[in-house]
Amino acid sequence: MQSLLLENSHLRLVVAPEGAAILSLDSLKHQQPILYAGEKALFPMLPLTNRVAGNCFRLHGEMVTLPKSPVDEQFFLHGDGWLKSWQVETEDSKQIVLTLDSQHECGFDYHARLNYRLEGKRFIAELVLTHRGSKPMVYGLGFHPFFHLTPATHVQFGATGFWPEGENHLPLEWRDQLTAQTNFITAKIPDNQWLNIGYSGWNGLALIDSGDLLVQLKCSTPYLMVFRMADEPFICLEPQSHPVNAHNMAGQPGLALLRAGDSTQLQMEVVVLS
Repeated sequence: MQSLLLENSHLRLVVAPEGAAILSLDSLKHQQPILYAGEKALFPMLPLTNRVAGNCFRLHGEMVTLPKSPVDEQFFLHGDGWLKSWQVETEDSKQIVLTLDSQHECGFDYHARLNYRLEGKRFIAELVLTHRGSKPMVYGLGFHPFFHLTPATHVQFGATGFWPEGENHLPLEWRDQLTAQTNFITAKIPDNQWLNIGYSGWNGLALIDSGDLLVQLKCSTPYLMVFRMADEPFICLEPQSHPVNAHNMAGQPGLALLRAGDSTQLQMEVVVLS
């Protein structure tokens, strides 16, 4: 797999054009991983995030059937951006810029531009998607980072409520009462058990504190997906522009209807605070 290196005096980043994936992100001062290194330590989600019930939805009175995914039998899981090979537009000492063109019969027809850059102790990912089809279509964006987790790592973020996980990993009815497992308003060590839920009312900030390494996640969206597997050294804190299955929710919250030439974007930062 082709890989590209971006490094400054604080951070080292390795990027793969295949899937526009981050392979690793490390703090040089701490000599520790920020993201859990692997085939995909982080990947972009587009033109939607997560799953859509029935793999279809209605838009302006018409039924839209989403494409089949090569990695999931039921859903167009996380879209197609993370599964395709991106073109390298720019690779220099400050940034790596990747681009992708994708088209599907359902109406997705887009050009995506993804900028990965380092600014001091900050890693910045900026994703811009432009619709090219003649017919308007709804889009959603997200990032799927795997943060390195030690037995002592504390995680903190706020939320107004959450959607419990139901059958086929789809959300159940939203709840405003957080449970002991799902409440991260006060920093805590995540329970060593399965967790796969979406949160609402997120203020766009989360802390991952591993003792001497304190990292902040920043993203201007109220929706955060959290994924945890028992006995695995990572936790996924996934900013996304819309909740899971928003396509079939009243008002289609967080989705952006784009006409030809219209764009939507999402920017995420990972900052080393200490």
